[in-house]
Amino acid sequence: MDRTVNTLDDLSFNQDGLIPCIVQDAHELDVLMMAWMNEESLRLTLEQQTTWFYSRSRRALWHKGEESGNTQRLVELRYDCDADTLLALVEPAGPACHTGNRTCFYRTLEPEAADAGRA
Repeated sequence: MDRTVNTLDDLSFNQDGLIPCIVQDAHELDVLMMAWMNEESLRLTLEQQTTWFYSRSRRALWHKGEESGNTQRLVELRYDCDADTLLALVEPAGPACHTGNRTCFYRTLEPEAADAGRA
């Protein structure tokens, strides 16, 4: 496995200068959330070892836990084979979801949903 430390230049940001970041609990392995990063939030995350994101709705940087106290200490930051998605392994201090749930992925879409809404 190639564990080479590469640069931000190796990453593929989208046309808006963003890259998706999946956040996973480093110990429990639950997927906690997905958020967007730009180059600045990515640099801050690496420098401060705590997660920073870019809010598309507010068009501003967002330090996870700044208001709620539910911070995420960065353990490791990986990227996928296409260099277009990040995986942040973190130690969370509190729930990840703004609803108060531990993870944003707390709802299940059942197979029957594929037929819902069809006449």
